[in-house]
Amino acid sequence: MTLRTCLIMMTALAVITDNLIIPFYPQYFAERFDNPPEQHVGLYLAVVSFVVMAVFPLWARLAKRVHPVRILISAQLMAGSLTAACYFIDSLPLFWVVSLLMVVFKGSYLLMYPYVMSLQQQDNHTQTIGTLSVVVHFGAILGAALGGLILQVMNIGDVFLVMAAGDFIQMAICMHLVRGYLPAPGEQPASDEAPVKNEARSLPAIYRLCLVMLLFYFVGYVTRPFFAVYWQQVAHWNSEMAAGFVYALPGAVAVVALWWGRRATRQGNTRDGILAGLLLGAAATFIQGFGDQWLILLGRVLFGWALYQVTVRLDALLFELSSPEHYAVDFSKINIFQCLGNMGSAYGAGLLVSHYGQAMPFWVGAAGLLATAALFPLLVRKPRTA
Repeated sequence: MTLRTCLIMMTALAVITDNLIIPFYPQYFAERFDNPPEQHVGLYLAVVSFVVMAVFPLWARLAKRVHPVRILISAQLMAGSLTAACYFIDSLPLFWVVSLLMVVFKGSYLLMYPYVMSLQQQDNHTQTIGTLSVVVHFGAILGAALGGLILQVMNIGDVFLVMAAGDFIQMAICMHLVRGYLPAPGEQPASDEAPVKNEARSLPAIYRLCLVMLLFYFVGYVTRPFFAVYWQQVAHWNSEMAAGFVYALPGAVAVVALWWGRRATRQGNTRDGILAGLLLGAAATFIQGFGDQWLILLGRVLFGWALYQVTVRLDALLFELSSPEHYAVDFSKINIFQCLGNMGSAYGAGLLVSHYGQAMPFWVGAAGLLATAALFPLLVRKPRTA
């Protein structure tokens, strides 16, 4: 098994296990902490995104001096210990403190993304980005299906023990990689291919792309925090397991899209693909707001296809504008704006649901995706031909 494959598998495990409880936080807060208001759940998810945003640049700076895999050994040990501690906590203030410290260390796995990309040839970036996009952006959705299945047979707090086990497994994988794959100091990296330098780094264009990321992640994910609750209210199949699988449906579509993309003989224009994906995503989000379970299922399928196309191409633009020696730093910039978008979407979802009902995030998300499609050509212009 190659180093690249090991790193992608470890990242998949991290994303899936870390997000087992994400769609069920409203139920968890209601059961464990005496049913706080929806705004509280939205605020908590927003603060989680803020913590990841604030801490990841520090992980990226540390990775310049310490190998990312070696960082993860200590980070996952701390993350697993703090995650297990959350299982025993009944105090809401204490849960905030311990769980946010847990997020600080769990966020270190994002270092794997720029590290894997730095090992690849420029020609292989699109395929690698597609694989990593499924893992990073949709692994959270796939984890929701397992979370719903686990909640059918376990108490909701027991999920933290499963998450902690995932952290310790990642730590063991990192220890294995250090012994078998990583080079000694001063040696060349043990990559499958020699990385190629790209000197054409455009920092202003990267910051404009950051603004697009901010808009897209806000409006694209505003429906996520309360989707499981919404599905259970409007659908006939309203168990936690069914809610988890429907929540995870875009992730399954993303895997199909990845397989289809590898079979395609031609890749479409990156910018045109982003515009088409934004428009399809707007339509898919809109039809989910009507409260019909069949429209929701159709919307989840279309939304998964659109979301995959947009996220892969946005990430491809980042690595097109950056250079290998700046991948980690530039990815940390993008991550800040992605987390700001997630933070705004989480808190905004709580406000929308509490004031206007469960369907309102879908209307706001659809309108926002249309606005993003209108602004994208203005912010990310096509390069001029010589």
